[in-house]
Amino acid sequence: MKKINAIYVSLVALVVAIVALVMCICCCGKGSDVEKVLAEKPELIVEAMQNYEVQQREKAMKEAQELLANSADELYNNAADGVLGNPEGKVVLVEFFDYSCGYCRKIYPVLKNIVAKNPDLKLVTKPLAFLSPMSQYAAKASIAAKEQGKFAEVYSAIFEIDGPMTEAKIDEAAVLAGANLEKLKTDMESEKVNKVLSDASELANKVRVGGVPTLVLNGKIIQTLDENVLQDAINAAK
Repeated sequence: MKKINAIYVSLVALVVAIVALVMCICCCGKGSDVEKVLAEKPELIVEAMQNYEVQQREKAMKEAQELLANSADELYNNAADGVLGNPEGKVVLVEFFDYSCGYCRKIYPVLKNIVAKNPDLKLVTKPLAFLSPMSQYAAKASIAAKEQGKFAEVYSAIFEIDGPMTEAKIDEAAVLAGANLEKLKTDMESEKVNKVLSDASELANKVRVGGVPTLVLNGKIIQTLDENVLQDAINAAK
């Protein structure tokens, strides 16, 4: 969630909390003492706000679980998606990411290790492209590489680029990963590749992905960069 949205939500929560508190006091026949109570015990406002935020998070989580359940086929079974690990794996992990995202780069080696350690894991990738102009170019390059059977190699090569991404660096990484650059560039502009990218974006909006990286494991959102936490979740899902 963007910072401005978070501030807006907090302000709304504060207003709702104050209104609820005032109504509660008034209903108790103490309307004339509202100002005095709030002055003497301002922590009541903080407590009400915190309770409201907890309720809202629980509500949002429940709604997210329902949305994920209703979008299972799009999440796990889109044949056009790039897949790492075991395509027939019984445990399915979905990654919404952006190649320009610093945290996505941090979790890349974690996911690489997780895939290596879990032969029954299927990692479905959902590239998004909103953080920088290079996001879309990198996403298209990896998606197009799937047409040459080189998705995993190009996906890794892009994440392992040193420094800021450029088209030249992405091209070089793809070639070093074994992709034919001429075919890659042609496929990058194809309707099929563009549809994969737009489908991922639409799905992210549909299931309310609020940022990247977002991981979905067997229908549950996991927010972590910790390999041990993710491995424990996979173990529990088996």
